[in-house]
Amino acid sequence: MRITKLGEEILRQKAEPVKPEEINDDLRNFLNEMFEAMIAADGVGLAGPQAGISKRLFVVIADDDVRRVFINPQIISTSAEMVDFEEGCLSVPQVYESISRPKKVTVQAFNENGRPFTLEADGLLARVIQHEYDHLDGILFIDRGDKAFAEKTTAQFKKRAERAEQKRLEREAKERRIAAKKAAAAAKKTKSSGGEK
Repeated sequence: MRITKLGEEILRQKAEPVKPEEINDDLRNFLNEMFEAMIAADGVGLAGPQAGISKRLFVVIADDDVRRVFINPQIISTSAEMVDFEEGCLSVPQVYESISRPKKVTVQAFNENGRPFTLEADGLLARVIQHEYDHLDGILFIDRGDKAFAEKTTAQFKKRAERAEQKRLEREAKERRIAAKKAAAAAKKTKSSGGEK
């Protein structure tokens, strides 16, 4: 599973709710793939848009090592007390910024079997839930910090994406040239072995 990066349109879209009939084995397999991709990337949370689907769901493994799935989550209350903490994001790699968020949250959601639950969270779990919840509304953690930092980071990732696209186009052009040379050589070989006198 490829994790989407800053600059990709899906990260800025408001995700669609998951329909009840969509909570099935296919979705559960997809959620397992999300967990695997998140763990491989050394993350603590991953939202649908980061996994390439614009659906309101995310997975979390915070400091208690519990695998949690949130489908169609709704944050129903937050504490007045705020906490600053340095955040990063798998979709904005190697970028970190101190972000202020409510210390505690209460969230309602459905699990991977379509069962509703309510969870009161604080500490790292509360922060991860809020961070992933933002993804479902097209919000990235850099949007909640310093505006100049967000603009600079966005510009850096745009340049990076443009360079990657340029390299891809150059690689494809080279592959086409090689294929054309091989085809020409093969045609020449066929012609010469055709017994022309």
